[in-house]
Amino acid sequence: MLLTLVVFGVGIMKSFFTPERTRQVLAGKRESVGSVLAALLGIVTPFCSCSAVPLFIGFVTAGVPLGVTFSFLVSAPMVNEIAVVLLFGLFGWKIAALYMGTGLLIAMISGWIIGRLHVEKHVEP
Repeated sequence: MLLTLVVFGVGIMKSFFTPERTRQVLAGKRESVGSVLAALLGIVTPFCSCSAVPLFIGFVTAGVPLGVTFSFLVSAPMVNEIAVVLLFGLFGWKIAALYMGTGLLIAMISGWIIGRLHVEKHVEP
């Protein structure tokens, strides 16, 4: 019953985060702020890795910096809010926080590295 309620609640929450809304939030932000926001938005947006790639292309086309976009691309399939709730229920808040914190940290560091490499010139138009 708890799993059903969590999945239902997450489904309702995800219906408010469309690709357009996510793109509006990320566009025009500094890279440091944008990377944190992108990693956090990657958690709550309804995108798996198969739909994150077309969204990645939309972000790059919209002018979102590549490092910020990469933070989103890593975070979206890596950190799952349903897994956070289940880990909290099964193992406690420390394990759930460790899972979420590690996923966010990996996403932000990978975005920062890609941003520092300045590989925008290698991205197809």
